[in-house]
Amino acid sequence: MKSGVVYRRVGLLPYSNNLDRDLNTLVNQNKLKRPAPGLYYKPKSSRFGLLPPSDEALVKAFLKKPFLMYSWNDYNTLGLGLTQLYNQVVVYNTERHEEVTLGNRKFAFKRPNNGFPAQFTREFLLVDLLNNAKYLTEDVNGLESTIKTKLGEFDHTLLLQLAGQHGKVYTRKLIAALLGK
Repeated sequence: MKSGVVYRRVGLLPYSNNLDRDLNTLVNQNKLKRPAPGLYYKPKSSRFGLLPPSDEALVKAFLKKPFLMYSWNDYNTLGLGLTQLYNQVVVYNTERHEEVTLGNRKFAFKRPNNGFPAQFTREFLLVDLLNNAKYLTEDVNGLESTIKTKLGEFDHTLLLQLAGQHGKVYTRKLIAALLGK
């Protein structure tokens, strides 16, 4: 097993006659970690101790389907004056809609009605911010005027396209109005 790689139990079946016994032995010897039922990884060593796998590796092994992963903390990078920090990673996918703890991290798996793009862009992040503005714990009253002043930093064509494909009705109307379409 490679360090930092997350394995599913099913994928390890050909390597043992009694897989559960062998996995339990390795977990008890601290050679393997079990972040969730059916998932195992060999931790990397560093001078600070054992390192967990990346969030991407955990979710990829857990889902086995296309997904888009980000945090609501990424909204702060848009330069709209948002500063709130959130301790949750959002995973858009087509399979699950629940909160799951993998390792020591909490992941919010969501199936958005309007789908999600294959690539993560700043324009999609703005559309998603507007879709989720009412769920944020931050005051978003002046958000529309702030977006209007920062609109030149975004690709207008891509923003309008992503709003049409993935935005809620309010988001589509607001972006169209801000862009004068």
